[in-house]
Amino acid sequence: MTDREIIARRIAKEFKSGMIINLGIGMPTASANYIPDGVDVILQTENGGLKFGAAPKKGESDPDLGNAGGEPITMLPGASAFDLSTSFTIIRGGHVDMTVLGALEVDQEGNIANWKIPGRFVPGMGGAMDLLVGAKKVVVALAHTNKGGESKILKKCTLPLSAAKAVNLIITEKAVMEVTSKGLVLKEIAPGLSVEEVVKATDADLIIAEDIKEMEI
Repeated sequence: MTDREIIARRIAKEFKSGMIINLGIGMPTASANYIPDGVDVILQTENGGLKFGAAPKKGESDPDLGNAGGEPITMLPGASAFDLSTSFTIIRGGHVDMTVLGALEVDQEGNIANWKIPGRFVPGMGGAMDLLVGAKKVVVALAHTNKGGESKILKKCTLPLSAAKAVNLIITEKAVMEVTSKGLVLKEIAPGLSVEEVVKATDADLIIAEDIKEMEI
């Protein structure tokens, strides 16, 4: 199982029936393929769609149906498509129960940087700033370390922020961490890893939960 699949599967464990959930570009969108049996959620894509499902099988995609990252999607019975202004009315109006976004960095205070690396051209922040303040719960999904093995879970973000103190939960291939008023709490660790290994791979200060669990994937 790849790190991407581990993260996507664990994201889907946060889905609860009745939720309206926005999935951001990248690993978050892959979680649509792992919605637990019996869980009925309404997935939203910021480019203008409600109630999409798993990715279509090869040869069955519709070129007119795609998520915010341009990946093909399936629309479920009762689904709707609409313009960007309607989509962001839903987001800014506080109607999104949870958003799952990728990130370049996140820190123990719940700050998130997911749009710009100084010196590199980027088209803009996109809808991240609206989702980070408009959604009721913010989940960040990212690789635990960068390609050089350096932690992306920091004491303090170094890149330009998308939002301050907006993150509630962090999911990586190694662990699940909750941002609380007391600090960053290590709640779950991936199978085969020890608490010590996760702590060593993490720059942020971690509070170890008394009832720490193994990640369900």
